[in-house]
Amino acid sequence: MFSSRDAYDNERCPVREELLGEMYRASEHGLARLVESVSSDVRAQLALFCYRRSHLHSLALAIAASCSERELAQLGGRVGSVLYAQSRASAGRTKPSTGRKPITLSTKPLATFSPLSDEEDDVGEAVTA
Repeated sequence: MFSSRDAYDNERCPVREELLGEMYRASEHGLARLVESVSSDVRAQLALFCYRRSHLHSLALAIAASCSERELAQLGGRVGSVLYAQSRASAGRTKPSTGRKPITLSTKPLATFSPLSDEEDDVGEAVTA
């Protein structure tokens, strides 16, 4: 009997690997064109396939945005419904989320040093002499 992990690992991608790679590397506008080239039932399968893999999560949301809730729920059950809701919530964003926090650069100096005074130099010379 297979464990749920085995079923997850053995799940086959519903599209050829080359197309999945093209979708992964595509720009936002190019992705929409590639997604449209796939039938709606395969699109829902692909969205669920990608959703189960953390590195493809943003791709899953983009694909699911083009699917109906009925298709996703029929193929994925509760997970499909959640994916549908998340895809609609993320549709308002301008950029697909990569799951990473944005990088911010500090505008302040990294460290502050007190200025050296002449008195410390006199003490250092007296010790070495």
